Amino acid sequence: MVVSIGPQQAQETLRTALAMGADRGILIKTDDNVEPLAVAKILEKVIGEESPELVILGKQAIDDDSNQTGQMLAALLGWPQGTFASEVILEDGKINVTREIDGGLQTLSLQTPAIVTTDLRLNEPRYASLPNIMKAKKKPIDEKAPGDYGVDTAARLSVVKVTEPPVREAGEKVEDVSELVSKLKAKGAI
Repeated sequence: MVVSIGPQQAQETLRTALAMGADRGILIKTDDNVEPLAVAKILEKVIGEESPELVILGKQAIDDDSNQTGQMLAALLGWPQGTFASEVILEDGKINVTREIDGGLQTLSLQTPAIVTTDLRLNEPRYASLPNIMKAKKKPIDEKAPGDYGVDTAARLSVVKVTEPPVREAGEKVEDVSELVSKLKAKGAI
């Protein structure tokens, strides 16, 4: 099953997921910009109805780049989580999640049910074949609203200001290390 929270156009994304192999979808229709905590609360309610063993989310949203929903959802449910997954292996009722960290790779073993947020390196998405695209048109997509789950999606954050970073100053070429050291000393950098 796949879930999307957004406007009617999000149904196209769900149809793509259905063509790739999902059996059904849920569109929680709203034209509001839904903040990560509200998304997590809605998904918590959906999970309560569906009882999955594994919930896979993207690492971060493309609209606000927040990287919060998966972690908030795991906290609300009290489930273990594996973030930034580059490999997921299901075996013996456990989920082994490999993730990239500063020092290399870390593998976590999670009990199910669990939340996993994915990294781009997790897999290469399969392409939907024409027969599967046609079958996806007949697969069900339930439409609901955030209010059906009793979740208030009113914005609690407001963007105060967005500015571009300062223009980077041009660098200087130096002939040798001693000239570099003297210029750094003159600028008070060392």
